[in-house]
Amino acid sequence: MQVNEVMTHSVECIPPDSTLREAAERMKTLDVGSLPVCDNDRLVGMLTDRDITVRAVSDGHDPEKDRVRDAMTPQVFYCFEDQEIAEAARLMREKQVRRLPVLDRNKRLVGIVSLGDLAVETGDEHLAGHALEGISEPGVR
Repeated sequence: MQVNEVMTHSVECIPPDSTLREAAERMKTLDVGSLPVCDNDRLVGMLTDRDITVRAVSDGHDPEKDRVRDAMTPQVFYCFEDQEIAEAARLMREKQVRRLPVLDRNKRLVGIVSLGDLAVETGDEHLAGHALEGISEPGVR
């Protein structure tokens, strides 16, 4: 089974010049905990609700003025839409991430795959459980 068979196809990005408040509002509206950060149609980072609260606001940054690029994680782990699900699960486990942006072979964002997608869409409890086990290990990064 390939990633494109289980991924969420409709994924919204946030530009790196958006404010943290704009990002938080978009997350609230979409009911998501992370947003890919895209400069035009290129993935340049990931921003999570944790990045906003722990990395930015708790350090005294102003969500009205500070930008997404200041709080995002610039090192993004991703997979390709035509990769096997097992490869995406292995990457999640090794890199300890619960979500992976999905790119086409031109490196354009086409979706996102989550640990939940692996668990629900594949029906393979072992695959999702093994990925979760690796994600949950402390200090592997």
